[in-house]
Amino acid sequence: MGHRLLSIDFLRGLVMVLIALDHTRGFFSQSYFNPTDLDKTSVGLFLTRWITHFCAPIFVFLAGASVYFFALRQDGTASVSGFLAKRGLLLILIQISVEALAWNFNADLRHIDGGVLWAIGWSMIALAGLVKLPLSWIIGFGSLMIVGHNLFDSVRPEDLGSFASWWAVLHTGDTVRLGGQWLIQPYYPLVPWIGVMAVGFAFGKLMDSSEPRRRRTLLILGGTMIAAFVLLRFINVSGDPHPWKSYSDPGFTVLSFLNCHKYPPSLLYILMTLGPAIVCLAFLDRCQDAILAFLHTFGRTPLFFYIVHLYLIQLLAVMLAIPIGPWSPETPESYGYSLRVVYLIWVQIDQGDEIE
Repeated sequence: MGHRLLSIDFLRGLVMVLIALDHTRGFFSQSYFNPTDLDKTSVGLFLTRWITHFCAPIFVFLAGASVYFFALRQDGTASVSGFLAKRGLLLILIQISVEALAWNFNADLRHIDGGVLWAIGWSMIALAGLVKLPLSWIIGFGSLMIVGHNLFDSVRPEDLGSFASWWAVLHTGDTVRLGGQWLIQPYYPLVPWIGVMAVGFAFGKLMDSSEPRRRRTLLILGGTMIAAFVLLRFINVSGDPHPWKSYSDPGFTVLSFLNCHKYPPSLLYILMTLGPAIVCLAFLDRCQDAILAFLHTFGRTPLFFYIVHLYLIQLLAVMLAIPIGPWSPETPESYGYSLRVVYLIWVQIDQGDEIE
């Protein structure tokens, strides 16, 4: 079991390194627009953002798998459910306090961001109930959430009256105003993420099988998901609210093909990210080298790394912005650096986190 969990830690460590790249780009890039906006972006900037799309789905998915291994060591589902409920509430609390402060150094916490820790926390709370069900039911429940949630994209919160706020939190991600200055910005809507963690929990069963069988199944499963993504994306009918289109530049046509919807994550977005991740796990099973040892350090302590790297990035951004005034999201476009400098800063931040 230890060897199998190493492969999960390796992949989770890679995810944490990529998260640092995305946040470094956000704080230091001189490009003040959505890097996946094909009318404004460059290939390098798009791919810098796109590669980090793999982070959230893989992290939520592997969190579910880790819960499965945790459950194997417990006496019953009651202790697992209790752990998940408490862990989930803790992550939500960290999201709206410690992480919120890291993003803007502002003690006004009335604007609650529903980010990745928010999604993981509520998914764990949901999984606390799901673990009491047979594994086949958990698979069916999670898969239905992932495959079916895009069918309701046309339903808007304003169509649902008193249920509007709930629908925003569960599906659309629209801002929820609670009164006064209080509001929730749930940009990680819960429905698909709960499904991802649920199928991740069931995926732990596969990771607990013997190596030859596991590796073969991982390749088949991951390859099937990649093929499903390519086929469904090519026919351009369903699975993502933003169809791809052709450009005069073939390279941008490819980028359009890859430009799937993240907030909330579409079916195609999840297939595009988790398919390669599962194939990657098949090869990580047998890898033992210095690079993976480096990733293992991050993979074993992902929450610590996540919080520390946000504060490191923010502090460095403030220091570099001193010549033109304190850094803020409204900093004029004179602040910022080229993509090459962003990558150099990213490497230094990762090295700093490893020292921590």
